[in-house]
Amino acid sequence: MKPVAFDYIRPSSIAETIKILGENPDAKIIAGGQTLGPMLNLRLAQPTILVDITRIPDLVRVDDSDDALTLGACITHAAIEDGRVPDAGDNVLARVARGIAYRAVRSRGTIGGSLAHADPAADWLSLLTALRASVLLHGRGGERTVPLAAFVSGPMMTNLAADELVVGIRIPKLGRNGRVGYSKICRKVGDFAEAIGVAVYDPERKGLRLVAGAAGGAPILIDDLAAPPSGQSGARSAWFDDLRSRLQSTSLGTDVYELNTHTATLRRALDEVIPA
Repeated sequence: MKPVAFDYIRPSSIAETIKILGENPDAKIIAGGQTLGPMLNLRLAQPTILVDITRIPDLVRVDDSDDALTLGACITHAAIEDGRVPDAGDNVLARVARGIAYRAVRSRGTIGGSLAHADPAADWLSLLTALRASVLLHGRGGERTVPLAAFVSGPMMTNLAADELVVGIRIPKLGRNGRVGYSKICRKVGDFAEAIGVAVYDPERKGLRLVAGAAGGAPILIDDLAAPPSGQSGARSAWFDDLRSRLQSTSLGTDVYELNTHTATLRRALDEVIPA
């Protein structure tokens, strides 16, 4: 199939983009097009206007402060993979970017586009939820900052208004000893993830938190956990049994396969940051 007919506009500023969105409720933003392109061809998306935001300088900015890293929405996965932008700690952004699909996809796909589409299997969605990132939005009503955990409302669903644009992502930095474990299960390299596990262990700042991603909806966040014991096989096994019980009380509890695969990815991610 081919897309329906649409007009094409390439604005040069955020303000111009917001004006176009406000005047055209059926307009659709495109940057890398790695998710939207197939949706257009399948006619799952049928915009009257396609708004190309790749020439807006403010959307590729990088702000690196002592406590946070802010990335423009149009920064590509490849730019992060190649270290052309700073990291939030433990080289985690580059590590995760390296495992997204294929290099051709990473060269065009953008971090903002990934979060705006909110595909449950997207790597950035799970990782940045675990890192307590926030999405920076601009619209006719002004600017607002929304925690990523509150931005995503379901599979491929967000709280982005029709006249709003994702302009950046603010990522709190890890402490000096902070570490991130990341694991995913795919049928083959570059395929969509069937399960994602993220473990963030930051003893200086926020302790331990876990995210189970690719769970069919918004990532499942398990926060305020005590660290699993090391060198005590019985106590560590009991800790993971308790974790599995907590997952059973979520949407994963209705399917044994889903429960087992997500428990496995979380265990692998935890073993990276707190070895047995």
